[in-house]
Amino acid sequence: MSSGNSILLVSCKNKSGAKKHYLPALRSAGWAETVQLVAPGDPFPDLSKTAGLLLTGGYDIHPTHWDALEPVHPLAEVDADRDAFEIPLIRAAWAQNLPILGVCRGEQILNVALGGSLIQDVPEHFGCDSERHQHGTPEVPEMHHRVQLAPGSRLRCLFGEDVFLVNSRHHQAVKRVAPPLVAVGWHLDTSHFDTGPLIEALEATDPKRWVFGVQWHPENLVTLKGPAGDAARNLFAAFAQAANQRTGLTGLEPSASPLESC
Repeated sequence: MSSGNSILLVSCKNKSGAKKHYLPALRSAGWAETVQLVAPGDPFPDLSKTAGLLLTGGYDIHPTHWDALEPVHPLAEVDADRDAFEIPLIRAAWAQNLPILGVCRGEQILNVALGGSLIQDVPEHFGCDSERHQHGTPEVPEMHHRVQLAPGSRLRCLFGEDVFLVNSRHHQAVKRVAPPLVAVGWHLDTSHFDTGPLIEALEATDPKRWVFGVQWHPENLVTLKGPAGDAARNLFAAFAQAANQRTGLTGLEPSASPLESC
């Protein structure tokens, strides 16, 4: 039994899509308690009953949240309602030291909410092919490029690999990393002389916080064999473990590894 904080929040735009793509990853990772899907227009959730926060993928973030004078890029599809809902939610979850996992847009909005900025259009900024980071679908993930992880990072410990293939569906990316976070993953083949290689993963600088963000979509990889599938399963297992510890639960499903050394 739990001690009371037994709700895992999943912040999204489309609840049916989140239920289809993220809920199975959470259940297979060992989270057996309540999952509450929240979206713009819903009441602000009661975080006193929350064990963790998952920020899902979606549309773009308005640049006014990091620079009042930066115009919206012509190719951006801004979701202002979601920005307005998620930024205070992230800050409140951070203040309560909740486990937080950000996926794609979720990584980006996590960074922005904590004081970072974004590259609004990857192809324009890096001068790369417009399709370099736009491949596959949730149903048919296409393993497109490699991510290099920082040696000694907690994410490297969780994944058990230095380099592995990921799927990629985004045109925005982290630019200035928020002060409470640190970049720990990169796509080295997409690089700019000023900003360096494209950032693919973040983690909290404070090792006592379970806060991670990844630019790819691990929820689409948990059924795959090989390093990418293993990394995805380990990430969700660690998130479920952190949430279970928050609730006071002592048991995990057999598929969920505590990964306590990370």
